[in-house]
Amino acid sequence: MHLIIPFAASHTLTGPEVWAGLQLPNLQALLTLLQRQQVLQDPEATPLHLPHERLQAQALGWAPDAPTLPWAAWHQAQQGLPSTEPQAWMTPCHWQIGMDQVVMADPAHLHLSDEESQHLLQAMQPFLQEDGLQVTWHSALRWHAQGPLLAELSTASLDRVIDQNVKDWMPVGSAARPLQRLQSEMQMLLYNHPVNDARDARRQHTVNAFWLHGAGTLPEGTTVPAQPATVSTALRSGALHGNAQAWRQAWQQLDTSAVADLLQHVKATGQGTLSLCSEHTAHTYTAAPAAWHQRLFKQLFNKTTPAAALQALITT
Repeated sequence: MHLIIPFAASHTLTGPEVWAGLQLPNLQALLTLLQRQQVLQDPEATPLHLPHERLQAQALGWAPDAPTLPWAAWHQAQQGLPSTEPQAWMTPCHWQIGMDQVVMADPAHLHLSDEESQHLLQAMQPFLQEDGLQVTWHSALRWHAQGPLLAELSTASLDRVIDQNVKDWMPVGSAARPLQRLQSEMQMLLYNHPVNDARDARRQHTVNAFWLHGAGTLPEGTTVPAQPATVSTALRSGALHGNAQAWRQAWQQLDTSAVADLLQHVKATGQGTLSLCSEHTAHTYTAAPAAWHQRLFKQLFNKTTPAAALQALITT
């Protein structure tokens, strides 16, 4: 049982109000039973994928530092639709155009309806098909793309780009040139689309771009539908938007659910793994075998608090 917790700490949440009085009793109990065995830390150049994604890839037997992590292909294979063609997720989004940067707003804040999303995709289809992309609608913010254009295309995780300058994360190289042209064509197409006219009249953000992520083909030998790790999304929203109150509340709920489940599993089996992640670091704790007196000593004298363990993710 391996629990991966993204945004367990965040560089957007650093004030004293973040940590004051944070009570996570099940996490506290887990920390007395587990030992930190692995540290994953970003090099100077920040990777396209977040630490929790690279840990999940590692658990699947993929190379965690690979330029592509094919989450779209993985999802399709889990659904019984394996393919050797390159695939990706496509998310409709809003780019805020500034004087010297283009920032991606959180797509979730668009509150895009299924009907709006389907109309936009329908309008884009002739251009997508012209570039050899087969795009199918999965949900308002998640379309599935497949085609040769996606081969060898290194795409940044969506969470890397939200509230960031998209220019820092755009795919580069010869493989990215058709995508850059397609982005420009879609911006012109969407500018006067009826869906956007109606959204603009309601003072809602328009959809003026898309983001490709989770691109690539499944590595040879990937076992499907194995899922060796559980990844929690509970803390994501609060951390991405620097909302300390929402993040603290989500942590307390997580402590009484997934963390409590892992604690019971470790107590019952003596086995279990916990990975705490920030945007740039991950600490993995496992139940290392030890003599009974060593375990007792650790439980009595290891006073590492949850706050200290979490703060270490953003200070090391």
